[in-house]
Amino acid sequence: MWHSSFFTLSFYCIFFLLIIPRENFSPVTGLSVDLVNTTCKQCADKSNVFNYDFCLTSLQPIPTSHVTNLKGLALIAMELALENVTNTFWSIEKMLTSGQFDPYALGCLKDCFELYGDGVSMLVNSIRAFLHEQYDAANVLLSAVMETASTCEEGFKEKEGEVCPLAKENYNLFQLGDIALCIINLLSLALGPKSS
Repeated sequence: MWHSSFFTLSFYCIFFLLIIPRENFSPVTGLSVDLVNTTCKQCADKSNVFNYDFCLTSLQPIPTSHVTNLKGLALIAMELALENVTNTFWSIEKMLTSGQFDPYALGCLKDCFELYGDGVSMLVNSIRAFLHEQYDAANVLLSAVMETASTCEEGFKEKEGEVCPLAKENYNLFQLGDIALCIINLLSLALGPKSS
């Protein structure tokens, strides 16, 4: 899909700028071979809903995650969330025209389509805020994107026996948002109160 490729290419260019090593080692700029594992563990220790294994399996396969800093990890998580939201948006569009769903499920899918469409722009704005070190704004937007996944899922659960065809996508989006939120919070703590 062209949209996904465009976002991926543009954010890899931005991401490349963030992975250039700095001379002074610090929690913000210092590189660590084990940064992914350490960060996922810190986040899992802070939350009961954070999935440590999901964090590892999402971030570790990305080659640049092993040579970046906290800013880079946050950007990777947000880019993965953006890819999820974009791909899910187009999948929902196909589902809406497939003729495979009853009127109730179709109504839920239409709601999810709108939610995921809004999620794309919210994630782009969140990334923009993050790159401008407006971490509070980035967090608010990320939280709203995570709510997108929850709201989409809840629509299907309102009817007994209805199965959400987007359960995996909703779960992945929620977890990717949670990873990015946690890393941004760690970054904010490392930078101190002036950064927010």
